[in-house]
Amino acid sequence: MELTTISSNLLYAAFIIYLIATFFFGGTIRDKKRKSAGKAGNIGIALTIIGFLSQVGYFFTRWVASNHVPVSNLYEFTTFFGMMLVLAFIVMYFIYRINILGLFALPIALLIIVFASMFSSEISPLVPSLQSHWLYIHVTTASLGEAILSISFVAGLIFLIRQTDQSKGSKHTFWLESVIYMLAAALAFIIISSTFNAMNYEATFEAPVEGQTVEITYQMPAIAGPTDGELLTDNMTPLFNVPEWMRGVDAAVKFNTILWSFLGGLVLYWLIRLILRKRIGAAIQPLLKKVNPELVDEISYRAVAIGFPIFTLGALIFAMIWAQEAWSRFWGWDPKEVWALITFFFYAAFLHLRLSRGWHGTKSAWLAVGGFAIIMFNLLAVNLIISGLHSYA
Repeated sequence: MELTTISSNLLYAAFIIYLIATFFFGGTIRDKKRKSAGKAGNIGIALTIIGFLSQVGYFFTRWVASNHVPVSNLYEFTTFFGMMLVLAFIVMYFIYRINILGLFALPIALLIIVFASMFSSEISPLVPSLQSHWLYIHVTTASLGEAILSISFVAGLIFLIRQTDQSKGSKHTFWLESVIYMLAAALAFIIISSTFNAMNYEATFEAPVEGQTVEITYQMPAIAGPTDGELLTDNMTPLFNVPEWMRGVDAAVKFNTILWSFLGGLVLYWLIRLILRKRIGAAIQPLLKKVNPELVDEISYRAVAIGFPIFTLGALIFAMIWAQEAWSRFWGWDPKEVWALITFFFYAAFLHLRLSRGWHGTKSAWLAVGGFAIIMFNLLAVNLIISGLHSYA
């Protein structure tokens, strides 16, 4: 069996094991017997460690097969980010021994790993600009830092669901439901993309781009077609075309994908609301009665305190050293560099407000949610939509 096949099977095994572990962590919520709940939690963390080791096996077998550390494209980086998120959870679990963290952290990691499957998993040689030992150092430490910071979001989300007054609608319930809706949109994107990929769906348009007529291929039905585009295949006619300023080979396709994600998320979110007959946060809240809000608030802060310096080292300091070596300048205002700096300033402000202004509890939890939104924007929008020197995927 080829190493690439073994590597893929190990990643799939890790995904299944994480999924099973999530159910065991879920069993710790409803089980009223402390002994049984503890046993379920022990099984959950044991399975998580086994799944993590399986994913580590995927990482190193792919490394051997490709002859370079597998973090050079979006498929490899995203799976590595998911693996680091699980590692961060395992470390935090053994520090604080809180099972509920696994019930929220593992599904986030699963979403990230499944999202990675949307990109090509083919192994390709490194482009010359990536053939440096700084690839290993910069990307892995930046990803580890972001993963630890993401645990802050997980703890913050638990705190907000646990503490938000769900007896009446308010700005807190609105924004909390908005966060849940965004998670639903991410899940919808995965479901919709996987479905149309399985159907081998393709719609081809012909459109003028920069004075030339080019073919633009859609992997999903075109809600939004390219500017002045003509449909060449027998597929769904677009409901409208994107505006002139969005003219480009990939711009319309990316915008169409975003539309499908948000519309799919809307359908999925309201379907769940109809089934539950209440806000999703209100439905989850009773399951978190046993959670100590002060403890999850502490976890949220500690994750930032640990993750922030690691992120700073990897995403800024190591990145600037590599930029000087590769491009003969430390800083160039590339979109990825700018958003790494924005992330740095945001979490620096988080720590300042926490330590100097006493922003604990709800305020701190909302900052953790905002920080994760910036990390996801950096992963998705900056990598997929905004072109720059870091657009290797």
